[in-house]
Amino acid sequence: MHKAVFLDRDGVINIDKAYVYKIEDFEFCEGVFEALRHFQKLGYLLIVVTNQSGIGRGYYSEEAFQILSAWMKQELLHVNIEIDAIYHCPHAPEVGCECRKPKSRMFQKAIHDFDIDVSASWMIGDKETDSEAALGAGVKNTIVLGKRNVKSILDTINIIKN
Repeated sequence: MHKAVFLDRDGVINIDKAYVYKIEDFEFCEGVFEALRHFQKLGYLLIVVTNQSGIGRGYYSEEAFQILSAWMKQELLHVNIEIDAIYHCPHAPEVGCECRKPKSRMFQKAIHDFDIDVSASWMIGDKETDSEAALGAGVKNTIVLGKRNVKSILDTINIIKN
């Protein structure tokens, strides 16, 4: 079994500017490279789980999301960080799908695909719905940025140490 750090994208990996789908609008959050390298060195898989309702709302296409995701993964590889997988929900909230956080389908799929030990894994998000989705899939270790003493992803390296 593997351990993983599940990561929301907007607000955790990149600055949340509402419906980021263009490379020129994507800006990595401060400290994200250091934090992701830290998790990788500890042996965690890095798995992105992200709601992308802009697709379902018609603001941008699935192809635009895939292009940005491939670019993001490549940029991270340039600084020796490998994202193991990206799971996304393309649906608008009113669809009521099972994959949109706070529901847990994205987590369940990743757990199955990568044989993940949920008890040794973590979720880092910027909203309570990220935490709810993780908990629903059995990932009890959750961090919501902006809560308690965790202002940014960089602060998480003091929490996730093994």
